[in-house]
Order: sequence, then C-alpha cells, then structure tokens
Amino acid sequence: MSTANFNVHLPLGTPTVDQFLGIQPHPTKCQATYVWIDGTGENLRCKTRTLDKKPSQIEEYPLWNYDGSSTGQAVGQDSDRYLKAVAEFRDPFLGGQNTLVMCETYEHAMKPTATNHRAKCKEVMDRIASHKPFFGMEQEYLLLDRPYYCGVGANKVVGREIVETHYRACLAAGIEIAGTNAEVTPGQWEFQIGICEGIAMGDQLWMARFLLHRVAEQFGVIVSIDPKPHVTIGDWNGAGCHTNYSTATMRKDEGIKEIMAACEKLAKTHKEDMKLYDPNGGLDNLRRLTGRHETSSADKFTWGVANRGCSVRIPRQVDADGKGYLEDRRPSSNCDPYVVTASICRSTLLT
Repeated sequence: MSTANFNVHLPLGTPTVDQFLGIQPHPTKCQATYVWIDGTGENLRCKTRTLDKKPSQIEEYPLWNYDGSSTGQAVGQDSDRYLKAVAEFRDPFLGGQNTLVMCETYEHAMKPTATNHRAKCKEVMDRIASHKPFFGMEQEYLLLDRPYYCGVGANKVVGREIVETHYRACLAAGIEIAGTNAEVTPGQWEFQIGICEGIAMGDQLWMARFLLHRVAEQFGVIVSIDPKPHVTIGDWNGAGCHTNYSTATMRKDEGIKEIMAACEKLAKTHKEDMKLYDPNGGLDNLRRLTGRHETSSADKFTWGVANRGCSVRIPRQVDADGKGYLEDRRPSSNCDPYVVTASICRSTLLT
C-alpha cells in the first residue's frame, strides 16, 4: 500500500450489495455484540450471542467469557477472562432488537484487567458527580489504502463515503456525534463526540471507534488512529484527540475564573498527564507534540486564549462570554478516553 501520490486515487463509491440477502431481523430475539478493549489498550474486539429478548436494562446482559490469551490479556494456562456489559447501543447494521454492548474486562475473582481503565474512571466520576463534568472529544484518524482541512474536491478529500456512513451509523446507534470534518493531512478526518457527562464520554467514543472500524471494513479500508503514522509522506500534521471539558461552575457566569484555575492545576500535573495521554506511556505523543503543526511542546505546559499552539486552549468566545469550557489539546488520537477524562477530573477537582 502506497500513499506517495495523494492526487491519484480511485473512488470508493462501488455498487452496494445487501450483505444480509434481504433477511429481516428476528422480531423478538436479540443479537448482542459484546465489544471490548484488548491487551493493547488501543484495539477493539467483539463477539456476538443470541438472547431470547432484548434486555430492558444493562444489568440484564449476562456475564460472558472469552479467551484472553488470544487478546494479549492472559496466558494459555489461565486464559478465561470475563465481559461485563456496561453500556448498550442500537446496532445500526443488524437493526431490529439487536444491540452493541460496551464491556469491561475482568480477570478471575472479578479483578479488572490491566487495560480496563473504565473501572477506575467510574470511581473518579462517581466522586465528582456533583460537579457535572461535561466532555466533548475530537477524534482524528487517517484512512489508509485509498489514495486539507474542511476541504472539498477529489484532489483534497479522500474517503467521504466512509465518513458519511460512519456519521449515520453513530446517529442510528444513539451516539452523541456532534459533527465531522476533513483534516489537514490528505486522507485524515475528524469526528466529534459530545456533549457527554462523566463516564458516558468514554463509552461513546470507544463505541464510535468500533463503528468506524466496522464501516471501513465494508469498504476494504484501514483506519489508523496512530498520532503520527509512518506511512504518511511529507511534513504533515499528526493526529490528536482534543478534549473539551467543563464543570457546572465553569458554565456559570464568571466561570472563566474557574477555567483559569483549572489551567493552573493542569500545569502542576503536566508530566503525569503526558504519561497517560497515549497508551504507550507518552512515547506516541512525543512524535506528535513537537511545537509545530498546531501543537504544543510535549515537555512544557502552556495555556492561552485562541492559541492552538498551547497545551490548553481557551476558545475566544469563552473568553468573551466569561464562561464555558477549556480544550486540552494534549491527548493523542489513540488515547483511552477513560484515562484522559479521569486524569483531567483528578487534576482539576481532586488535587
């Protein structure tokens, strides 16, 4: 696969085939697709089971097991790991009563696996629930194997069919997708999830990522959320997952004071945060946060109004209104949203 020539590519638009042969969803049974994060902390796995009926609440989904030795989460001599349903979404592909189920992963004795960061995030969100933390995350990604910001035209935009299909799939699933746009690097796109409160941010972004991979699969295209893929040719922007954050106090009149106080607190935990903002202890972000291409420097915390070269940006309108939110521009595109949202809340509300 080559991306050397971004101006010569074939369109993705091909005749659509009904892959289900016109078979209608079962009127009462539920195909529940359990989705979970594997041992990489970045990739997703799934498998499906039939339930006699769609559960009326998340607690009714049965605990299920899987082979953790095949997902980098166990050894063969002790391979069983467990899936606990924590959030459900409508299945936009199968329709009917069928669902997509976001799951936490557990070892024996129901101990969270190493990449089950949701469990700790939930503890943080429960502690600070009275602050009503709102999040919005901007997921950047790159489409590979099929060869400019908000661009239009075949020489600038690649993969619009995938983007639009993913958008509709998210809406059909009940995900709070706020929008989408082309990004600077050819084949690079972004979608935004939110506003979501607390733990829902992580649940929704992970499921939106799952849907993106699932849609791309149908088009025969690869999705990369690497912050700086080596396949890109030339001096192009990396990929981030900018995180918009506010509390009830920030959203009230004169909330700008609380926003600035939060920036000062984030400055104090910068080194710790940088180790958490990508799944490889900060090493992935070192390739992206160079101080160039609308990024800050990885080793220095900065914040400012309308400055996209800062670690944290306060939007111009927020400054003018005197209330609103801040944008943490440090998280990488392959970050775990559970880790990022929990880290921001710990730094600004629990220190």
